[in-house]
Amino acid sequence: MSSTSTLISDGVELQPFQTADVTRHIKEIPKGVQMIQAPAFWEKGQYGRGVKIAVLDTGCDKDHPDLKDRIVGGRNFTDDDGGNKESFKDYNGHGTHVAGTIAATKNDNGVVGVAPEASLIILKVLNREGSGRPEWIAEAIDYAIEQQAQIINMSLSAGAGHEAMHEAIKRAVDKGIIVVCAAGNSEKNEKRYPAAYNECTSVGAVDFSGKQAHFLTENNEVDITAPGVNILSCYPLDLVPNRNEPYKVISGTSMSSPHVAGALALVLNYYQSETQFNRTLTEDELYAQIVRCTLPLGSPKTSEGNGLLFLTARELLAEYWRNNKPDLTQYS
Repeated sequence: MSSTSTLISDGVELQPFQTADVTRHIKEIPKGVQMIQAPAFWEKGQYGRGVKIAVLDTGCDKDHPDLKDRIVGGRNFTDDDGGNKESFKDYNGHGTHVAGTIAATKNDNGVVGVAPEASLIILKVLNREGSGRPEWIAEAIDYAIEQQAQIINMSLSAGAGHEAMHEAIKRAVDKGIIVVCAAGNSEKNEKRYPAAYNECTSVGAVDFSGKQAHFLTENNEVDITAPGVNILSCYPLDLVPNRNEPYKVISGTSMSSPHVAGALALVLNYYQSETQFNRTLTEDELYAQIVRCTLPLGSPKTSEGNGLLFLTARELLAEYWRNNKPDLTQYS
């Protein structure tokens, strides 16, 4: 297992905390997807069908067998490939891994994403070195708005805010788009951006036992937490030892954020259906619904926010009520 943490010239930190190659045959629903109860929600959430999610990252391998049917568009905002807007190839691996957690197709092979029928718009804002500029991110957010994305995922962070990026995020939220961001991997109590912007949904990380990830950036803007340690997902065919097994295990809040982005697609499907609100939800309403799908872990609010993403939390609460009606006579 290798440890990586690249600090970009403009202060953007991209790389996950640690990575590991996969040396076995993969055919499974990853533990993180199971942990947040996505399989139990799939039928109710229509697998994320029809929901557009913009992934702002290092690009994506459009030929990956688990992702090729999910990608409906893409654009390059970096200096890779001479700045060719049409080439969003992932030379880094990070973006493909994030995309896989969000929406890898349920095809009886490889891995399955949280929302395996959602549509992905791949917006490359970080180049092969993992280097990016806030202006590229701002431009990509505006493009996501034009493409009518409903969810934006940004598994990246910077030590300081940037006005153009912040204004673009505000424009997205004003259009009803929910913006999900990785809280950061600095191991400190500090603010990382864009996650620390109040308009963004900031995602912390836990391991599979629910213990806070030791690399987590803590602050009072963390909204929700999700699995982010030893996460199995897709990886570019050109960047793995065996092209027949294009997967990798990575840790970082970059990995927890896409769990929430995918879950939002399922929640959006369900609550906008005829049996529920039967209308388009506002960004505030969608945020409120995902917060209802959480369980408190007893950790400080600066690390877990509203709690662990757990899509069947409402059902658990209803079952508890049925089996534990309150004693209304004890204070008579």
